[in-house]
Order: sequence, then structure tokens, then C-alpha cells
Amino acid sequence: MNSIFISYVESPIGMIEIKADEQSILSVQFKDTNKVETSFSENEISKNGKQQLSEYFASERKEFELPLKLSGTDFQNKVWTELQVIPYSKTISYLQLAKNLGDPKCIRAAGTANGKNPFAIVVPCHRVIGSNGDLIGYAGGLWRKQWLLEHEHNLQKQVSLF
Repeated sequence: MNSIFISYVESPIGMIEIKADEQSILSVQFKDTNKVETSFSENEISKNGKQQLSEYFASERKEFELPLKLSGTDFQNKVWTELQVIPYSKTISYLQLAKNLGDPKCIRAAGTANGKNPFAIVVPCHRVIGSNGDLIGYAGGLWRKQWLLEHEHNLQKQVSLF
């Protein structure tokens, strides 16, 4: 039986739980409460995820270098892989995501897979918006999506000033 290791990150947008096994990150999810499990153990992988997320929120990291265990359907895994290509502080539409996957008609399926992304922030599904620029469809709540996009845009703006 594989052991599950858990780390928690307190962030400006709520508590984040990182689950890992001996080889990879299994999920990165928002907790709707600040109550955390009291009996949990961390390992180097979950601690590394915690460190990298902390660096992201401190505006010290733009890309994540974590071993992720993609455990969805083939299509979901393809969507989640494509999401990782979206550059920091940039957005694409759901239609563009579907086109990038090779089929503009799969827009709804791509949106559904986007919403089931088990790696909040690390696999940047928050960077996918409506074709008209509206913020739509974020499992963590639209207020978090807006915060994340503003966080990335503000840092990008600061960096380009120098």
C-alpha cells in the first residue's frame, strides 16, 4: 500500500493542501476551511510542493518544477498537459484551448477537463478565460481566479519596468 503524504500552504487565497506519494504530487487543492488534518506526515516531495507554492505567492517563482502524477482519462491528461504550456501572466480562451488540442469542437469537453484539474495553480487552469475576456469556470471560485491573474499580471508588470 502506498503512503500518502500531505503538506499545507497558507496563502493569500486560502489554505492549500498538497498530497503526494513516494514519487510524485497527487493533488494540489484549495481547502474551504483552515482546519487541517492534525495527524499527517510530509515527505520531500510534498515539502517541495509547499516550498514552490510559497515562492509563487511571494512573487519569486513563475514556473513549477514538480513531478505530477496525472491520473485522469487520456483526454483529461492531454488537457492538463496543454495547460502547462500557457505562459505565466498570459491567458487563453477555452476555444483557443480546444484549438490547441486539435479540435475546436471539443471546447465543452476541454472546459470540463479544465474544471477537473487536480493541481490548482501548478497546472494553471486559472489562465483559461472566456472568448470575450470574462472570467468563467474556476473550481476554486472566481474570486481566486481573479486574484491569481492579478497576482501574475502585477508581478509581470513590475519585472518589465526594470
